[in-house]
Order: sequence, then C-alpha cells, then structure tokens
Amino acid sequence: MAPSQNSLPLHERVWRRNNIKRVMDITVLFFLILLLIYRIVSLNNYGVPWLIAFLCELWLTFNWILVISTKWSPAQSKIYLDRLLQRVPELPPVDMFVTTADPVLEPPIITVNTVLSLLAVDYPANKLACYVSDDGCSPITFYSLVEASKFAKLWVPFCKKYDVRVRAPFRYFSDDKATPNGKNGADLSEFQQEWKTIKDEYEHLCRKIENAVKNSTPFDGDGEFAVFSNTERKNHPTIIKVIWENKEGLSSGLPHLIYVSREKRPMHPHLYKAGAMNVLARVSGVMSNAPYMLNLDCDMFVNDPKIVLHGMCILLDPNTQKEVAFAQCPQYFYDGLKDDPFGNQFVVLFRFVGTGLGGLQGPIYLGTNCFHRRKVIYGLSPHDLENTSILSEKELVRNFGSSREFINTVALALEGTTYAPPQHNLSNSVETANQVAGCGYEHGTGWGSQVGWVYGSTTEDILTGMKMHTRGWKSENHMPDPPAFMGSAPTEQPNIWHPLSVSLQFRQCLAYLWFYQWGLRAVPEILYAALLAYCLITNSQLFPKDTGLWIFAAPFVVLHLNSLLEYFETGQSVRAWWNNQRMSRIITMNAWFLGIFSVILKILRISEAVFDVTQKEESNSGDGDDEDAGRFTFNESPVFVPGTTILMVYLIVLVMKLLGLQEPAKNGNGSGPGEVFCSLYLVLCYWPFLKGLFGKGKYGIPSSTLCKAGALAAFFVHLSRLI
Repeated sequence: MAPSQNSLPLHERVWRRNNIKRVMDITVLFFLILLLIYRIVSLNNYGVPWLIAFLCELWLTFNWILVISTKWSPAQSKIYLDRLLQRVPELPPVDMFVTTADPVLEPPIITVNTVLSLLAVDYPANKLACYVSDDGCSPITFYSLVEASKFAKLWVPFCKKYDVRVRAPFRYFSDDKATPNGKNGADLSEFQQEWKTIKDEYEHLCRKIENAVKNSTPFDGDGEFAVFSNTERKNHPTIIKVIWENKEGLSSGLPHLIYVSREKRPMHPHLYKAGAMNVLARVSGVMSNAPYMLNLDCDMFVNDPKIVLHGMCILLDPNTQKEVAFAQCPQYFYDGLKDDPFGNQFVVLFRFVGTGLGGLQGPIYLGTNCFHRRKVIYGLSPHDLENTSILSEKELVRNFGSSREFINTVALALEGTTYAPPQHNLSNSVETANQVAGCGYEHGTGWGSQVGWVYGSTTEDILTGMKMHTRGWKSENHMPDPPAFMGSAPTEQPNIWHPLSVSLQFRQCLAYLWFYQWGLRAVPEILYAALLAYCLITNSQLFPKDTGLWIFAAPFVVLHLNSLLEYFETGQSVRAWWNNQRMSRIITMNAWFLGIFSVILKILRISEAVFDVTQKEESNSGDGDDEDAGRFTFNESPVFVPGTTILMVYLIVLVMKLLGLQEPAKNGNGSGPGEVFCSLYLVLCYWPFLKGLFGKGKYGIPSSTLCKAGALAAFFVHLSRLI
C-alpha cells in the first residue's frame, strides 16, 4: 500500500562524494606532520628560532585538522516542494523580520526593496506578517515603508500574475532580461502596458523617498509622524505602527506590515542586533505569534519567491520536527567586483565549509537568511518537547517577563501549537507590544541568556546558533539554485570562547572551535612573519638549504594547489584565488591582530567593543567592474599600521640581503633561498600596501601611518641586530 502524501518526507539530507578532496586534505596534513617531525629532530642544531617556528607550524597543523574535520562529510538538503504544495491549506503562519539600523549607511530604498520582495513571496498572504525593526528611529524609514505599502498593492499582484522571479523591483527593472515580453501566455500588449505602469510607479516611489532623504519632503509634527517629534537615535520611546493589516484574511492579498522601533535610553544598554531581534520576537509574539520566523538583513532581498515554501519543507518534515532548529541559506551577492579583489564574497567558503557543516550537526547561524522555530528561540530543547513542567507560570514569568498577554502566547508556542491564535485586529495588540518592546522589560529575565538571541557579542549570530546546537538541536544547510537571497556585494575592503555542553557533537565542537580561533590566527602569523624577518636580518637559518627544503616546500605547494582547485570547482578564476590568498594574509595580520587587542582591552574594562554598520550601496547597475571599485583605499585608522610596518620591514631586509649588509652567518647556517622566497611571497601579498606607498589621496597611505610604521620598522630592525 502506497504511503499517504502526509507521511512522505518533505526533505532529506543528501551526502556528497568527497574522496578526491579527502585525499588532498590528508596529503596536506601528512606533509605538515612531516615538517613538524623535521623541526623536532633538528631543534638542538638551530635553537630558539626553530622552536618558535615549530610552535607556529604546530598551530597551523592544528588548524588544518579542524578544517579537515569540518569539511570531511559534506551534505546539503534536498526538498520535495511538490509534496508540500498538496498541503497548502495546512501551511503554518510565518513571521518575517527585517532589521535596519542607520538610514544613512543603509539607505531606505534598500530596505524597501527587501520588504517588497518579502511581501510578494509565493505563500498565502494571510499567513505572513512582515516586521521591520528600525534601530535608527528614522521618520524617513517609516515614511518609505508607508509609501512602499501603497506601491505593493500594484507590485505584488503584478509579480504573481506574470510569475516574476526576482521580486525586488530595483533588481527586476535593472535586469536587461526583464524587458517587456509575453509571460505565462499573457497578451503581449497587456503585459507591456502593465510593465510600463509598474515601472513608472516604482520610479515615482524612488523619487519620493529620495526627496524625503534630501529633506524636501516635510514631516508634520502631527498625525502619523507626531511620535517622531523630539526623538534622538539613542533616546526615544517605543514606536510601533501597523502600516498595513490584512483584515479580510485574504490569501491573495498583502501580508501584514508592521514598523517597530524599540525604546532606547542613554542609561540602558541596547545590546546591538541581538537586542533588536529579541524585541521583534516579543512584539511578533503578541501580534501574530507565528510558530516559524524568517530573519533577513535589510539588504538581503528574496531572489526566489518560493523560498518560504522551501523553508517549510525542511521545518515541517516529520523527520526533522524534533531535530532541526533552523534552516540556514548562504549569503550570496549581486554586482560583485570581478575576481573578488577584497576576498569578501565567500563563494568557496559557503560551498565547501557550508556543505561540510551540513554533514555534522548543521551549519552555523549567519544572522540572516534563516528560518527559525519560535519555540527553539524561546529556549526549548529537544528533550523538553514532552516535558510540560517547562510551562509552569513561575518559570515563564522568570524567563520571559511580566506581560500576561505575552506569557499566554509563549505558552502556546512552547506547547507546539502549530497555528497562531484566530485572526484578530493587530491594532488591539499595539499597547502590549509597546510594553514588551520597552528598554526595561528584559531586566531580571532570561532574555539574552536562557531565551532569545544571545547577548555577549556585538553580533548575535554564532553565539545564538551554538546555543541551539549545545541544547541538542540540529540545523540544515539549504543552497537552492538560484540562490534564495541576494545582497549587495561589498565594494570596499573590510574594516570568545564559550562553555560547551555534552549535547554539542564532537566534530561540531571542532567546527565551532575553528571559527572561534580565526582571530587568534593573527598571533602565530605575526610571529612567523617577524621570525622570518629576524632570520634575514641576523643571517640565521629558518629553512634548510639542502634536500630537506622540499619538506617545507611540499605542504606550501600542495596546500595552495588544493585551494586553487576549490576555486576552479566553483567557477572562480586564478586571479580571484590569488586575491583571496593575499587578503587572508592582510586581514589576519592587520584587522584580526588589532581585534585581539580590542578584546584584551574589553576584558580589562579599558574599552568597549563597537558595532559598526556596514555601508550599503544603492546600485541599479549590473556592472560590478568599475575601474576604481577594486582599488585599496587608506585612511589614518590604526588598522593599516601593522601591514605598513610589515611591508617596510621586508623591503628593508630584502635590500640588506641584496646588498650583502647582513651579519656573517654562524657555523655556516645563514639564510638561504627558502627565506628569500617566503619574503618575496609576503611582499606580493602586501602589494596593495606597496602601491599605497606611492599613491595619492585616499589611494595613498597617510603620512601619519607612514611615520608610525617607519618608526616601528626601524625599531624592529635595530632590536633584531642587538639580540
């Protein structure tokens, strides 16, 4: 007897063959171990420099073991959308969260496009609610959303009528392939007329938002905007506005759209994005209380209108109901600069590390592009699913706060109620929503520790995901083609430890350890670079000159060849591979090196960590090849001092080597071709800094940075000659 449609799986984990990659990875590990053995055997002959080199190479070997463990068993999810579509009436409600923090760095038109793409997804509109968190408390953002809701009444029906795939209008109208032509058997002239009408309306919307940004649109001190009077970004009351409500409950209408700006006061820590996400969880809990949630950054628009259905395939599957906490989609970018000059598009990372994590307990939480179970966010663990004691009133109040109305919705979510309470007027919940969004509501509760997004970092992502994994939950990696979500590619160079529980699987623990030690890599890399320069200055030996040199050359060659093959497999160029190699060195020995100091200062309570909002670009062009877009720019930030110092030191030591200004070698153990090659390699990695020495304006290294770096380089050379 054939199984019923409801009993068939909606999703499965598909394992990928990985034998060639495993052989390459093990080969690299073999050569690294051989290198360590050679160091130990020869340690007595070369002294302290070789001991320091051994410790640095030991760290590299340990790091590679973590990489192998993470990538060893790749897997990704496969969904059965056709089976879910036979159960449309049973689809659960989904609350969709969009977060923005600064209307200058994150232009409102970007947020508007993300919201419009969410409102137009292929999912029953009466089961969707879109919440926009505005941490900037900007009347411009609110005004933009109000105007966008009016445009949505034209845009959403148009998208569904003609099966538009990319439903962010700025991207749709900038795509040459989106020029008018007949679709879905529609009359060509009718489509052309509607296309032009919608395009004109969108351009009108853009002009209105642009005028608002330029302050040419007055905001009256009464009506909808009265609440924004006398507000400051970090000092204002809670503002919650129901911009649009689907009162008729029409599946073909528009989803709810709610604006949320949580209360902020100077004496209350706002706890960055994690604080905003927890407010959204509470506000949505009292207003719609959907059992599932999707969270997006303001610049990550929906690239596949069926993605909410995809997420439900994973979370509604009978086999994952008691196992999977969240479904994570990777971050991909449009208009990326050719060959990824700043190494920040992460195509290879998502392909190999992402699928590797998919074969363990699941991918880490990236902070966006993620579907969550509300009950998991509320702190439920798999073994609590049958434990009703967690629903005791005393426990609920202690963890979730004193709001009676909110506690009632929490109880429903934790009990596993699949569907939200019956439809009610959202406006009736605004008063309670204002209460739970207050800056003092969390005081004395479990928010940020036991429930919700986790506090303790300027970003909420990895800590929150690890909290779920340590409770025993799994996650799923969903990488559809085309990508589910797309964001604006960065066009500028980029500017913790946690107790682990037994519920975190061993290899998942190693994967988190790999991510957490990323910043610490700066220490061995800086030490190794300094040691290499020291050996050239003092004419001492770091690498053997005889046939033993191949023991050091082999892991270098195989490691880089292995990495190059990964880039080829993902369709990347040799230049993209090299750009990522050099940026790995630059970021590690500059930003991460200074990051270690900032962590130390925070631990000593000398300084506080700072959360920086990334500049989002307004782009209507599909051309990511602007001539100057990939050029390095410099300023007086201390982040450029270490790199400039390293470059100056190596230029000095190479000149000393070329002119024979080194000290005489002791016992014939002078520096040789190995040291020279590694020095040249490092100078090539710092080529953008070398160009910056002769650049002008923002493309040149500031004189203050040059003076600091020059003094440090001279001090290092002098100190090396004294030791």
